[in-house]
Amino acid sequence: MKTTMWNADLGNGMYKNPILYADYSDPDACRAGEDYFMIASSFCNAPGLPVLHSKDLVNWKVVNYILPKVPEERYDKPVHGCGVWAPAIRYHDGTFFACFPMPDEGIYMSTTKDPFGTWSEPVNIRPGAGWIDPCPFWDEDGRAYLVAGVAKSRIGYKSVLHMIEMQPDGMGLIGEAKVVFDGNLNEQETIEGPKLYKRNGWYYIFAPAGGVKTGWQTVLRSKNIFGPYEYRVVMRQGDTPINGPHQGAWVDTVTGEDWFLHFQDVYAAGRIIHLQPMSWKEDWPIIGIAKDGNDYGEPVLTYRKPNVGEAAKEAEIFEPDASDDFSKKTLGLQWQWNANPKEDWYKLTSEGLCLKAVKQEEKIKHGDYPNLLLQKWPAPEFICDTTLSLAGLKANEEAGVISMGVKYALLSFARNEEGMVEASFINGEQKYGKILVESTEETSTSLGALVFADDSETITVRMSVHRVGTQNLSEKEKNFPLEKVVFEYSTNGTDYKKAGSYMAAAGRWVGVKSGVYCAAHHSEAVGSCLVKKTVYKNVTVHG
Repeated sequence: MKTTMWNADLGNGMYKNPILYADYSDPDACRAGEDYFMIASSFCNAPGLPVLHSKDLVNWKVVNYILPKVPEERYDKPVHGCGVWAPAIRYHDGTFFACFPMPDEGIYMSTTKDPFGTWSEPVNIRPGAGWIDPCPFWDEDGRAYLVAGVAKSRIGYKSVLHMIEMQPDGMGLIGEAKVVFDGNLNEQETIEGPKLYKRNGWYYIFAPAGGVKTGWQTVLRSKNIFGPYEYRVVMRQGDTPINGPHQGAWVDTVTGEDWFLHFQDVYAAGRIIHLQPMSWKEDWPIIGIAKDGNDYGEPVLTYRKPNVGEAAKEAEIFEPDASDDFSKKTLGLQWQWNANPKEDWYKLTSEGLCLKAVKQEEKIKHGDYPNLLLQKWPAPEFICDTTLSLAGLKANEEAGVISMGVKYALLSFARNEEGMVEASFINGEQKYGKILVESTEETSTSLGALVFADDSETITVRMSVHRVGTQNLSEKEKNFPLEKVVFEYSTNGTDYKKAGSYMAAAGRWVGVKSGVYCAAHHSEAVGSCLVKKTVYKNVTVHG
């Protein structure tokens, strides 16, 4: 079941940005031969740390996850905004290394010889809170190093980059860390996401500064890995609509070209991925295209595709999956759970995905159900039709379709004691403290009992996302997309009734995710819901 939702490849040797209109936050990438691999943040969702693969840097597909579950039992329940933050991926001496931070737990390392296969159990190489955004590096002399940023919410200060020697096998740190850059002293506030490279005898740290939605790309360089480092801003938004432009990865091609992958925060849809050409001038990089003799670049909207050599013959035009008929033996890679999953939550059958009714704690709101099965928005605007069979629901059990952010909405179908299925449209909003959700408010509107065409009690939920204008998030953060999410339902697959709508709002550091769930509100969960298919359709982009 293949539906084209967002295709950046223009088919004429050109591409358009973003190359992925989906929330692959804090991307990092590396090349191994003629193959490119990219990983991204996944926070508390599981499986975690998606691995995307490309032959040409434009067409990407999710091929694996590094983490079947988020380390630590804490993540058996949703801990929104915590978990796996900005990672780094490196290919060194025949081994792939994935280094990722969990801001409350430490810095972890996982390895593999085959990025499409199983990755090693992650090792916490720096236990403790505070350090984030790590990047490993191996020098020509065999010594290894790690650069990292800090999270003010965990350590009390920000905008500082640390360097420390690392064991050559990547499984531990050596000696004491040294501060190699303090952005508070250099007009580079909120510098973070450092990536470490070497070229022509220079050590380079690529790091965004100025904030996710309004910042720029900075590069530091030094002849000594511990500094001192000089710095230069190498990419700004300029006259383009690409705000940020934020954290990413420098990659090269076998033909000697240099390119830069980074994200743009578009609020509700999350942090979408762009590809920029990169050039050099006097051993300083310029990302994007420099105008009027500037020593920094501005992002491109369209450009020629990278010259990847012979690999271009193998490159296919594709994108991450969205629609699903659940006909495979394993759950599609577009899906992640709201927390670490349990094996008995679901079963794939010849009829579709059977979601078991998972008992929920009495006071838990829908946004904190661990067994929400979710996927990213795949395009700026779209329609998603999800077909459910509710015949397996028992009394005091419910199933539904949810659009999940800090503000969320869902269409719920609950079996009452009399055996009828009652529909409700529910709005929720999470209230955050410094780090965690402190409270969640929900309001419910009854839509009454449903009448079905047959005993399968089949219903189709249509969730449509429409861009209806722009919005200002703050005095500095202006002209972000404003999306309206509309829920409708049909008991015959043809005639739809409107259930409700809401204005989308991003999650905690993540874009809105859409998905399904099945829950029980009694002592023994015995029922289930059958998800027959979920079909994504494109609609015209407005604005």
